[in-house]
Amino acid sequence: MANGVIKKVAVVAQNIDAYNRSAKINAEVQNGSCLSLSGLVTTAGETEVWTGVTPATATLGELWMVATPEVVVTDGKYKGLDPDPRNFVNSANDILDVFKPQVGDIIILTADAVGGTKSTNTFVVATDGELKLQWGASAVSGLSLKLREETSISIGTGAIGSHKVTAYKFEVVAVA
Repeated sequence: MANGVIKKVAVVAQNIDAYNRSAKINAEVQNGSCLSLSGLVTTAGETEVWTGVTPATATLGELWMVATPEVVVTDGKYKGLDPDPRNFVNSANDILDVFKPQVGDIIILTADAVGGTKSTNTFVVATDGELKLQWGASAVSGLSLKLREETSISIGTGAIGSHKVTAYKFEVVAVA
């Protein structure tokens, strides 16, 4: 299964440093996943790294989205040899780039970055115990994104031409 890909089309965090942080979580996570930040880590030399945790009902309005640049590591040693960002994964306890979504942000997520079944649902929402946003029929109390359009992202395969994958353009409509 391919990993999710995120494109920040127009997000407040692109212009305000306070909405960008570094975090670690004790789980493998894909870009586009959401997590809560519970405090700074205590590891020496990591003074500005936050501890990420799986979202819980009480924290669905305080989520940060993972968006680490996709540099695929091949054979555990070589970076940048694989042009397909779907092969990128944030390993457990790696330092991640996260941003705080704000109402009005426009974000594109590939289908693999979202959990659940699309069917007639027009929202993706934060859910208790889930790192990925889940398809839903309406916004919830917490992070909620409304589907604006179905689209695609061209994925470089290293061969001549490109490969398009299903993606969705969302607008953040609720953060709390």
